[in-house]
Amino acid sequence: MIKYISILAISLGAFFSTAVLSSYSNPDVETVAAKEHTAASNSVSQNLPQVIKAITLDNNFYFAGEKVPTEIFDVRERLDRELLVNSYWHSATVQNIKLSNRFFPVIERILAEEGVPDDFKYLAVAESGLRNATSSAGAKGFWQFLKSTGKEYGLEINDEVDERYHLEKSTRAACKYLKRQKNKLGSWTLAAAAYNAGSRRISENLSQQGMNSYYDINLNEETGRYVFRILALKSILSDPTRFGFQIDESQKYAPYSDMVNISYKEEGILDVKNVALNNGISYRLLKVYNPWLLDSKITMSGRKEYFIQVPRR
Repeated sequence: MIKYISILAISLGAFFSTAVLSSYSNPDVETVAAKEHTAASNSVSQNLPQVIKAITLDNNFYFAGEKVPTEIFDVRERLDRELLVNSYWHSATVQNIKLSNRFFPVIERILAEEGVPDDFKYLAVAESGLRNATSSAGAKGFWQFLKSTGKEYGLEINDEVDERYHLEKSTRAACKYLKRQKNKLGSWTLAAAAYNAGSRRISENLSQQGMNSYYDINLNEETGRYVFRILALKSILSDPTRFGFQIDESQKYAPYSDMVNISYKEEGILDVKNVALNNGISYRLLKVYNPWLLDSKITMSGRKEYFIQVPRR
């Protein structure tokens, strides 16, 4: 019995060996396999019509005129991470490019007037995506001021008016804050980090770790990435085509042009609806141009003058 089983095993082995060998030597089998591989490759390329590349970094990165030490591998890799994240976060980056065309001219002018480096316009992008956002902590506006900080820097905040949503006033408040942090901490880079974490926390980390540079201190995840995210946004928004973003000028959001500010100071109740009607625009558009108007009215004290922006008629 064992003899017959052995003979059967040998026969089966020979059969399978022949079949396998024939599959390697048979040109028809090779052709079928090649066609299947090519078809699979073509299917993938059709479904994913993209080229994914790493980003080439050089050593010429600056923030607010201060050199970024990309010769340190840790600094280089942290910057690389944020460049990759924001380069391939397509929807958000395209919106940033479109919105920057509308709002950067206003922000750039105020930064220059206040003596704050132009690079801080990218901090506003990092904070809010150039939208009047509200964070889980209650920070609001382009510059994400908390209520207490906004009031400290002169912004009116109540049930009718919230100047954290006023682009010009909140930008000037942000400039005051940043200049104060620069004077405390000694560099614009540290001032940017303090915008995220607060000057006290940055000062404590510098002291505890015996360092004097943002790039040399160990911080929490959010603040440790914060300046690098601003640097990445600066790189992408200042040269979008280098990162593959082909946004035609006609597709960018136009600035609010040919606008005038109408002054209101009289004591009493100012009806916002009437302001819109008297200037030939909808209530909706008045709120778009003036997002700091929270309510349908302003209770005027006669002491403060309000300027409401409307299109020139």
